[in-house]
Amino acid sequence: QVHLVESGGGLVQAGDSLRLSCAASGSTFSSYPMGWFRQAPGKEREFVASISWSGRSTYYADSVKGRFTISRDNAKNTVYLQVNSLKPEDTAVYYCARSFRRDYDETPRLLEDFRSWGQGTQVTVSS
Repeated sequence: QVHLVESGGGLVQAGDSLRLSCAASGSTFSSYPMGWFRQAPGKEREFVASISWSGRSTYYADSVKGRFTISRDNAKNTVYLQVNSLKPEDTAVYYCARSFRRDYDETPRLLEDFRSWGQGTQVTVSS
């Protein structure tokens, strides 16, 4: 059973940047793809980005492409989301998640591809 803990969220102004981190413990981290999702008030949880277990492949939602960067450090059991040029519409709780697809060196992007979730970190962007 993996335990995921996100950090790095906060209240920022439009155009600012943040680096979100997700630390994993309790189970193998490096063999699984990881993803970031977000959920704004009153909206469904939506895909943001994912990264293959090796880090060779990444995939982004169109709404964040070119502004967000997902990366991972398997030696530190940590996945990151660098978020730049933030917009008010990026305001949401950001969740990291681990796919159930072990040794899958692709980039899953559906909610049902992920079984383990963190508690989330709030990102609020003021205009």
